[in-house]
Amino acid sequence: MRYTAKLAGAGLVLVFATACGGHTTTAKPATSDGAAAPSGSASPSTAPSGSPSASPGAKPPESPHANPPGKPRLEVPEGSTPVPPGKLDVSALPSGFPHEAYTANGGAVLNIRAQEGGCGHALGSAIEQTAQRVVVDLSETKAQTGQMCTMDIRYPVISVPLAAPLGERTVVLKHSPPK
Repeated sequence: MRYTAKLAGAGLVLVFATACGGHTTTAKPATSDGAAAPSGSASPSTAPSGSPSASPGAKPPESPHANPPGKPRLEVPEGSTPVPPGKLDVSALPSGFPHEAYTANGGAVLNIRAQEGGCGHALGSAIEQTAQRVVVDLSETKAQTGQMCTMDIRYPVISVPLAAPLGERTVVLKHSPPK
């Protein structure tokens, strides 16, 4: 009797876990006569690769090589050019911080290797842009209070848009505490 009660309890736990596990049910699309479409047919929102989506106003999928400002990635985007060492001032960065900066889009975007860890996310903004230099402040978002975070360190590449192409200006990287 005890074994049966444990087995039934474990079965109930599994049923509730699978019911609450994020599985979503979607309605099957209707055919032109109003009947439900057969289960093997594709939904109308599914478009073949490379063709526009069937829903009006939908954005086309992002290119795997696109790197919009503010969106970190792990690799430096293709076509980026390293900032020459003589044009990169990293003296204000903490020891162990990456010293990599690249230009893209004709020099209008800086791709910078930053540092983040745990629940934080790397941030970067051009806080000063003069004819001689561009100062980029690198920071990290602050973890929420009471949130458990891992103790890992990641080095994403973040994009910082510039008001004008970098040209011969010096890039100065500095670091601020988490925001």
